[in-house]
Amino acid sequence: MSEIIHSKLLILGSGPAGYTAAIYASRAMLEPILLTGIEPGGQMTITTDVENYPGFSDVVQGPWLMEEMRDQAKKVGTKIILDTIIDVDLSKRPFILKSDSDVVYSCDSLIISTGAQAKWLGLESEAKYKGYGVSACATCDGFFYKDKKVVVVGGGNTAVEEALFLTNFAKKVTLIHRRKELRAEKILQKKLFDHPKIEVIWDSEIKEILGSDNPPSVENITVRNMISNAESQIDVDGVFIAIGHSPSSKIFKDKLKISDTGYILTDPDSTATSITGVFAAGDVTDDKYRQAVTAAGMGCMAALEVESLLSSEES
Repeated sequence: MSEIIHSKLLILGSGPAGYTAAIYASRAMLEPILLTGIEPGGQMTITTDVENYPGFSDVVQGPWLMEEMRDQAKKVGTKIILDTIIDVDLSKRPFILKSDSDVVYSCDSLIISTGAQAKWLGLESEAKYKGYGVSACATCDGFFYKDKKVVVVGGGNTAVEEALFLTNFAKKVTLIHRRKELRAEKILQKKLFDHPKIEVIWDSEIKEILGSDNPPSVENITVRNMISNAESQIDVDGVFIAIGHSPSSKIFKDKLKISDTGYILTDPDSTATSITGVFAAGDVTDDKYRQAVTAAGMGCMAALEVESLLSSEES
């Protein structure tokens, strides 16, 4: 029989939302258990320079910031377990959740802060060279492109940040965007346009990624202009995809109300989901802001709402 671990509050996910929820819940004496998921620290662990998190006048590193949040959560009493949930039963309380380590968790309340994962273009050639010149993480793989040519695909903050980061290694960075203007913050755009190593190709998309097979490596890409349909080839050594993220909500499909794009739906001005006792915070429910600070704020909200719910039920 599988081991069963019960808690008043179980938190899924270890990004800013999860750790902040854990800090507030621990201070409320709820003795929460936090399960890290497959990527402890969430997306912030693959983010280098963090310039806009309140409280730091200097640039801080994403992994360091998550370590600080983790240590604070542990210090106030959170039990942190390296485990990943693969199935849930939310039909009645206590809720039952099964992990890939064959442990069963039960809880009176649940905070889902499982975040989001990188989106891909969906090209066969992209899949073929994934890990061999195609990546979704410049901070993970940028070092391997010292003095080489790379391409970044996207137009939001992530794409611009990745392009700027890659200039630390690559001799040339080309940003390819499907539209004629970027969605990134103006301050980031200015840095991008002012950088001598960066070139922007507008109104275009990658049609195919080409390279050698033995060993697998990217050599060039075919780019299509979306207005003229003209195609051209660019010699590159690496392709970095930065076109957004998909919420990690798959195991909650048909068990909670979820949007057409996969985000868990919550009540207005609340983190409460369609099931009493289940709350959602961070990028798994936020398709608008997607910032570390807003995720942390929602984690705080979720913990306070859990405390309020459990207190009302005990009285």
